[in-house]
Amino acid sequence: MIYSNWSANLPAPSLDDIAEIGSSALARLPQQFLENITEIIIQVVDFPDEETCNDLDVESPFEILGLYAGVDLSSKSILDQPSGPDVIFLYRRPILDCWCEGDDSLADIITHVLVHEIGHHFGLSDEAMELMEDAALRHPNTLN
Repeated sequence: MIYSNWSANLPAPSLDDIAEIGSSALARLPQQFLENITEIIIQVVDFPDEETCNDLDVESPFEILGLYAGVDLSSKSILDQPSGPDVIFLYRRPILDCWCEGDDSLADIITHVLVHEIGHHFGLSDEAMELMEDAALRHPNTLN
């Protein structure tokens, strides 16, 4: 589906549509990153829950486009007790709001959020995340 030419006759992109775009963005990331995120679950939901908003001290759930929930690789130890899988949440409604208010394609916004949250998994700096995102966006994108 092409998301830059969204028609007024089509419904807003669904949770599944956002997940599809996220999967496509994920597939374009450099192989060395993909090899180290095999155990991360990517979950698309409409909004962050109230507890997440409170924990992050935000007034509106529209302020959060995504979230990494887990222990970053630099903090993990083989001695740690398993605490469940790491999860990257993509928040559909705030992402769609950002898309409607800006000039970026929906795929570019989702790629940006996904790369940023994966960066938290690796314990990367914002600068390193930008380099990873640039690599993902350089490849042809059929979902723009």
